[in-house]
Amino acid sequence: MGAVLATLALAGYFGWQYWSTRVGAQAMAGIASGNGRIEAAEIDVAARTAGRLSDVLVREGDFVEMGTVVARMDIEQLSAQKREAEAQLARARVGIDTAKSFVTQRLAEKEAAAAVVAQNDIALQSAQKRLGRSEQLSRSGTVSEQALDDDRSRVETAKASLSAAKAQLAATDAAIGAARSQVIDAEASVDAAQATIERFDADLRDAELKAPRSGRIQYLVARPGEVVAAGGRVLNMLDVGDVYMTFFLPTADAGRIAIGSDARIILDAAPQYVIPARISFVSDVAQFTPKTVETEEERQKLMFRLRAQVPEELLQKYVAQVKTGLPGQAYVKLDPAAEWPALLANPITP
Repeated sequence: MGAVLATLALAGYFGWQYWSTRVGAQAMAGIASGNGRIEAAEIDVAARTAGRLSDVLVREGDFVEMGTVVARMDIEQLSAQKREAEAQLARARVGIDTAKSFVTQRLAEKEAAAAVVAQNDIALQSAQKRLGRSEQLSRSGTVSEQALDDDRSRVETAKASLSAAKAQLAATDAAIGAARSQVIDAEASVDAAQATIERFDADLRDAELKAPRSGRIQYLVARPGEVVAAGGRVLNMLDVGDVYMTFFLPTADAGRIAIGSDARIILDAAPQYVIPARISFVSDVAQFTPKTVETEEERQKLMFRLRAQVPEELLQKYVAQVKTGLPGQAYVKLDPAAEWPALLANPITP
């Protein structure tokens, strides 16, 4: 009797094992899985220009919002350079006023030169008329030769004076052009000084290092008092809005998965929670490759890297619980029509 009961118990156990294995295999039909770890995009916060690090305002592990000042560079030298540029700007603005006054002065000189030209032109016309009368009177002997010579001399003198006045007028035109070019040069100096100040303002703004995204400080690279080169890293942070699990699948499975395919993640540390995800990356190059791929059997050994992306809205809701490095398992549908088994059917929601 005992042997019969033992036989029946064994048969029942193996029957249950066969049934559960078959049902489990059917439930996971059309679904592939792989082991991986939670990762997040890393961001380096660096100094744009070389300088001494004045202060670090965060500690490793701190969560910071986008735009938060996390460190400051020493600005003593930049502030002095900005004050120098502001002095140059003030000088350049005075230079504009001076150059404009020169233009006004040259325009006045031109008006005076034009009046002298007109005056000499009238004098020449008067001398020419007098010479004409003298020449008529000289034919009748009324005017002496000396008087006629004097009138001719006056005409030549008037011509010379008129030519000199016209030359002076032309010189004032050139002087006006030079004065106006000085105005342009002074205005350019103002623009250059303003651009220099704007550059220093940008450098001063960049001296406050801000978090480009919301995330968690991973580690500090530099400490207050250290000199940082241009582009030198000050700290590293994790973008908690860009979290994913990297895992690997063989060729046969990876080839059936499209970008955007539905996925699930279960972490070893919290197996009671099912995390929804989407496939955001499928490598185009195998990660684990035999030395030579010559047969179909060897090609089946190729493994491709995939990335299951966690939705950003879910990360925002559970931002305090987001941690990288946690191991787990990722599941992905090979067939979009496949149904998730009960274990994966109810993911957490944002």
